[in-house]
Amino acid sequence: MKHLLPELPYQLEALAPKMSKETLEYHYGKHLQTYIDNLNKLIAGTPYEEKTLEQILLEAEGPMFNNAAQTWNHTFFFDTLTPQQPEIPQPLADALTRDFGSVETFKEKFTQAATTLFGSGWTWLVSDKDGHLSIVSESNAGNPLKKGLKPLLVIDVWEHAYYIDYRNRRAAFIEAFWTLVDWQKVAARL
Repeated sequence: MKHLLPELPYQLEALAPKMSKETLEYHYGKHLQTYIDNLNKLIAGTPYEEKTLEQILLEAEGPMFNNAAQTWNHTFFFDTLTPQQPEIPQPLADALTRDFGSVETFKEKFTQAATTLFGSGWTWLVSDKDGHLSIVSESNAGNPLKKGLKPLLVIDVWEHAYYIDYRNRRAAFIEAFWTLVDWQKVAARL
């Protein structure tokens, strides 16, 4: 199975000025494409060649895992963004309030986790098998699926995600991220 660059649910310029067309050209068009190209080379002629991206992420190790996970993580991240700024659906707001005290407290804790993650990685909102929500930060290509958790929301805090638009100001990127979240998609994953 050959893995391909997924289509974005918006135009490259649609998230500007919070996320520029240039950022998406590099982050989506070059970084993600490179992970996909590397993954396709690594799986060629192996048992992983016929597996889904999620199966590879869950089973592989080393470079094959890194490229599969980065492909999955980036695809999930880009699919969670929107220029529309929808309201948080009530069932999701209720779940966030139940597990964090309020939606605002959730955002504060998520922001803190993403801001303080040392080095490169991802901060996730996840659900466990009982439906309880938590925040998990993963370094490098880490993915909560490996821990049996269901991803609902993610922010990419690798420098390539924000350096064109925000330089070294990760906190400013995270603040802008909140205006780009497609809460309808997050709620649907719940």
